[in-house]
Amino acid sequence: MAHYPRLKDLREDRDLKQKDIAKLLFITQQQYSLYEKGYRDIPTSALTVLAKFYNVSVDYILGLTNNPTKN
Repeated sequence: MAHYPRLKDLREDRDLKQKDIAKLLFITQQQYSLYEKGYRDIPTSALTVLAKFYNVSVDYILGLTNNPTKN
């Protein structure tokens, strides 16, 4: 399974709770927690929403780059 440590970092940097992000994604807090911990792969649609919300690239969320800015 994938691990998404940047999801937690991005959320905590904005003083948000898992339930806040879950609401944004129209899922439960428990479901979001599974994404954040890497127990479940995050869908592309959720990645897109989060990238727009945090104003970072999907590649940054996935850990493929250390540059958070969109290209």
